[in-house]
Amino acid sequence: MSLSFSPWQMFLNAGPVVRGVMTILAMASLVTWTIFIAKTIELQHLRSRLKKSEIALEDAETLDMGEEWTRTGSGSGIVHAMVVAAEVERQRSQDIPGDREGIKERIVLHLERLEAAEGRRLMRGTGVLATIGATSPFVGLFGTVWGIMSSFTGIAAAHATSLAVVAPGIAEALLATALGLVAAIPAVVIYNHLARQTAACRACVADLTSLVMRLVSRDLARGTSGGRVLSFGRDTLAAAE
Repeated sequence: MSLSFSPWQMFLNAGPVVRGVMTILAMASLVTWTIFIAKTIELQHLRSRLKKSEIALEDAETLDMGEEWTRTGSGSGIVHAMVVAAEVERQRSQDIPGDREGIKERIVLHLERLEAAEGRRLMRGTGVLATIGATSPFVGLFGTVWGIMSSFTGIAAAHATSLAVVAPGIAEALLATALGLVAAIPAVVIYNHLARQTAACRACVADLTSLVMRLVSRDLARGTSGGRVLSFGRDTLAAAE
């Protein structure tokens, strides 16, 4: 009678500890691919919205016009929040005469805060990938060590050292290490990929920050001031943060 060494059969024949380790690693692999699909869709949609927002701000003549286009169009929420933040700060500083540079500095500080918050939001969930990539090989190694220990204990109890007795237990134990690598390698690759995509999105947000500041500088040079954003500016900023 020939023994089956398929991964599923080895999983069924493994001890409870090794089987638990394999189950954990399989679940970690499932989480990795779930995060990859979800974050890929999220970042693709965000890049599309950021591109539309960039076009809107490029065509806008004033900050009020940019606020309207990013609010009513298909722009990104973070861009609209940045425009509102700039408008709110400009209105709050109306009673400070001759303070154009101070207004710009305060607006830049607020936009940097929103930009940093968006960066943290984009990286949300990717820390799990780093944890999986770092720990999965060691979890698999633990399963392998435990399985080999159990195999040697069984060999000593059976007083048999033939290859037919030793091979199944060792093969089942080594499967845990294989699953650890299967879980870890994609997690590391996906983490690096998402980190690059996130960095690209953050660079787009930084470019949009520059466009917002260009509108602010243009309005200040003209001596214009907005009058319709302040009524809902605080609610918009609170929702964005």
